[in-house]
Amino acid sequence: MVGLKRFRSLVVPVVALLLAATTACGGSGGADGAEESGPVTLRFSWWGNAERAALMQRALDLFHSKNPTITVTPSFQEFEAYWQKIATETAGGNAPDVLQTDFAYLREYADRHALYDLKEQEGKNLDLGDLIEGLKGAGEIKDGLYGVPVGGNTWGYIYNPALYAQAGVAEPELGWTWSDYRAAAKRITEKTGVAGSGNPIDTYYNLELQLLQEGKSLYTDEGKLGFDRARLAAFLGDGKRMADDKSVLPVEKGVQIKPKHPLESDLVAGAGAWDNFLDRYSKSTRAELRIAPSPSDTPQVLGQYIKPALLLSVSRKSEHPAAAAKLVSFMINDPEVGRIFGANRGLPPTNAQRAAAQLTGPLAAVAAYEDGLKGKLTRTPPAPPKGAGALEQAFIRINEELLYNRITVDQAVDRFFTEADQTLGS
Repeated sequence: MVGLKRFRSLVVPVVALLLAATTACGGSGGADGAEESGPVTLRFSWWGNAERAALMQRALDLFHSKNPTITVTPSFQEFEAYWQKIATETAGGNAPDVLQTDFAYLREYADRHALYDLKEQEGKNLDLGDLIEGLKGAGEIKDGLYGVPVGGNTWGYIYNPALYAQAGVAEPELGWTWSDYRAAAKRITEKTGVAGSGNPIDTYYNLELQLLQEGKSLYTDEGKLGFDRARLAAFLGDGKRMADDKSVLPVEKGVQIKPKHPLESDLVAGAGAWDNFLDRYSKSTRAELRIAPSPSDTPQVLGQYIKPALLLSVSRKSEHPAAAAKLVSFMINDPEVGRIFGANRGLPPTNAQRAAAQLTGPLAAVAAYEDGLKGKLTRTPPAPPKGAGALEQAFIRINEELLYNRITVDQAVDRFFTEADQTLGS
């Protein structure tokens, strides 16, 4: 995962350059979405490994058995090669009919008019009625629908209950506050010798969480920053004070173990993370790990949402949008597809597929955790703007400099806003 994030900061400029050619490419064949008669062949591309390819082939064979007039020609690559190929094909007007997309790139492709508006197929060949709460509307940009999630996850706080018990601290639960979080981190460090938490400024998703709790956002609908310098300074200052107070993991220890997470190395009692990481972290430690909702000073507003793990989109150039929409609909709704993939692409996106997935262990715990958040989740924010991946990496780099005491909070804020101006544009 860390490697993929680093690559995103490199691939975005390539995507932007190659996509530039698509802006003036005109309309798309079959854009009226009319039903087609006779045999149809669809090209379908995604990224993944051999394991996912085997699962995908089973799902596509099942689709063809139920839709014998539609043949699907599959193609997959690893993440880096995939995005290079998709960018090249899109620029050349030869994109696959159906393509797997990433939430970080969805807006860029949609803004370049490279994707078909699936709202034209909703209620016809595309059924979105069973999407779980929180995923409805994900993939919408402005008034169009350019991606349909095939899995999703929400933020939370993954923690080691044994360390909480050893320190005599109550386990985190719905309703705990940021003051509770800071006090628990300090006490656990003092009583156990293990850092009470990862530093919240290690990721800008904790900043996004707090902003959403305040009714604000990380990015505006126009793709600009949704916060000012003073708000960033307050966030960074809080993390710096926790570091100086020695209640969070020292920056040098976190850097030394990368790409492993501190929870995998038993270096912290807890940390904010996407909930699906409970499974990965649990496989890397003997400690029992649990997940709780994030702290909030306004308990009825958690600031959490379901983030699409992956999405399926249809090319604006596809000559078979109706058939393509049928494939997308099948991949999110068919219960057998849910059984085939399980949580390979994140927790399944629809109620029917989640019921069929037969999740066990930590993944079952994640599903139960999300069920407990029904009615408490914020609507998924719009897809981030072009350059968001690079800016996320800049945020990490700048904050490491801050925690190494090489720059001040004010200097860190200045550097981030300078990077944002260069990356997002004026």
